[in-house]
Amino acid sequence: MQIGIRFHDTVQLPFEERLQEIKRQGFSCTHIALSKVPGFTADTNALTPGYAMYMRDAFRRADLDVAVLGCYLNLATPDAAALKATQDKYMAHIRFASLMGAGMVGTETGAPNVDYHYDKEACHSQEALETFITGLKPVVEYAEKMGVIVAIEPVYRHIVWNPKRAREVLDRIESPNLQIIFDPVNLLWTDNFEQRQEVFEEAIDLLEKDICMIHLKDAVVEGDSVKSMACGLGEINYDTIVKFAVEKKPFIHATLEDTKPDNAVAAREFIQSIEKKYMA
Repeated sequence: MQIGIRFHDTVQLPFEERLQEIKRQGFSCTHIALSKVPGFTADTNALTPGYAMYMRDAFRRADLDVAVLGCYLNLATPDAAALKATQDKYMAHIRFASLMGAGMVGTETGAPNVDYHYDKEACHSQEALETFITGLKPVVEYAEKMGVIVAIEPVYRHIVWNPKRAREVLDRIESPNLQIIFDPVNLLWTDNFEQRQEVFEEAIDLLEKDICMIHLKDAVVEGDSVKSMACGLGEINYDTIVKFAVEKKPFIHATLEDTKPDNAVAAREFIQSIEKKYMA
């Protein structure tokens, strides 16, 4: 695996110094959302070729890949004007990614309300899924034109909440430019946490051919929610996921999440210690 880290989880430094620090800590790639880079913008009208090429060259100087250009917005909003603006922003990010050299544009799968809040009955309904697919289709069609991958990230508290729903979206849109970010912890909540191994195995079984990237974090149940944290600090057994990555997805980008600057290296080393067990 090529192990990386979310840019906004790293120590705050001037942009190019921050990239150098990420490399110094032993990471090979990043997951970056422009809106979370101090002093930078994700405004649709600002995503010019010059901006993209500056970013491309900065990452090259640091010898880092951009694993994911994040654009985590709500493609299921019932507000028609907001949906159009969101689709336009995705398309701008797709153009930007094509010039920046990002591996993909990543997104979660929204909620059928204007403020993107979790309502289990509404989010997990078939109606919400239909709304999401309708909103996503033109974005994927644009990605096909630009030769860019759009990757959706299934999350229990969003519309595409389990592996079966993710498989349905892939099969109905049926595009090689639509793939999956596999975040095992995001598939969990309090009512399936004890069955987490079965959840992970189902995801691999149903989505294997379309998984293009992995997110790595740990988790525990805390009260009526699942709390995530750096790998090695919770209850997640990563053997199945790491074995899958080593055997089926050579050199896949895998970025750490919910780390802090003082535990990121330990989290990387924790995952790499598991990886060594499955290396030929």
